[in-house]
Amino acid sequence: MPIEAPVSEFITRYFKHFNAAALIDAARGYEAQLDQGSRMLVSLAGAMSTAELGKIFSEMIRQDKVHIISCTGANLEEDVMNLVAHSHYKRLPNYRDLSPEDEWQLLEKGLNRVTDTCIPEEEAFRRLQEHIFKIWKDAEEAGERYFPHEFLYKLLLSGVLEPYYEIDLKDSWMYAAAEKNLPLVCPGWEDSTLGNIFASYVIKGELSAQTMRSGIEYMTFLADWYTENSEKGIGFFQIGGGIAGDFPICVVPMLYQDLERTQTPFWSYFCQISDSTTSYGSYSGAVPNEKITWGKLGIDTPKFIIESDATIVAPLVFAYLLKM
Repeated sequence: MPIEAPVSEFITRYFKHFNAAALIDAARGYEAQLDQGSRMLVSLAGAMSTAELGKIFSEMIRQDKVHIISCTGANLEEDVMNLVAHSHYKRLPNYRDLSPEDEWQLLEKGLNRVTDTCIPEEEAFRRLQEHIFKIWKDAEEAGERYFPHEFLYKLLLSGVLEPYYEIDLKDSWMYAAAEKNLPLVCPGWEDSTLGNIFASYVIKGELSAQTMRSGIEYMTFLADWYTENSEKGIGFFQIGGGIAGDFPICVVPMLYQDLERTQTPFWSYFCQISDSTTSYGSYSGAVPNEKITWGKLGIDTPKFIIESDATIVAPLVFAYLLKM
């Protein structure tokens, strides 16, 4: 018997209990948000770009199932690095067996390891550096300032990287986002590789720090965006933990408590994919109800937590939403 959507049909048929059931419930909740006209924020932590989430996340963007993204600086740049240097990546299935001496040898070869995958420094980082520096410098000389993601959007849309493409362009979520000029916030960008490179130019006196718009400006942008788009609700789909999730979710209590805009609605949906053990004092391990006490979620906000590996779970949720 033919199945039109084999992945979504499979998980609907067999995912019935425990984390499997939570995945289906969360996916249906996300779908319900879209059906009622709500906007959706997706936050990306961890190394989801290096895990090639772009192969499916880009289609989520193209089909307007994501309306704003919050991501780490690493996820922002690593999708572009994968686009231009994919064939130079090295996979190490036996990474658990590596000795300190083995790790040092990877460093000497310019291979920066992320679990079982090594990002090639020369082909990835340095391939971008020349071109992004020119865009930074041109903006500074023109007296213009942009956010980190806006500079990367400019880089991608300029076409200067086309000679280096090593994967299908449709598999780059950053290119899909750039084409739509999708709203994006990237808190803590300074700790990324490109953030470090930018800081090095500032230290050398070749760029001004003012050329790059700041995290505070990201928060004020997000406050305006949330206010303008929350009439039918804004849902929050969090992949991993950390700053990519904590930064944007705080915009609601900031608007409500600090700006005293008491008409500000809570997030209308919340789901987190996390393999963090529920624990005391851990943001990533906090259960969603804790967010009620911080004025982020309401009593009736649909709340889901899928305690599993995001590299497995996120593509399945997206496949369900895309009817794949």
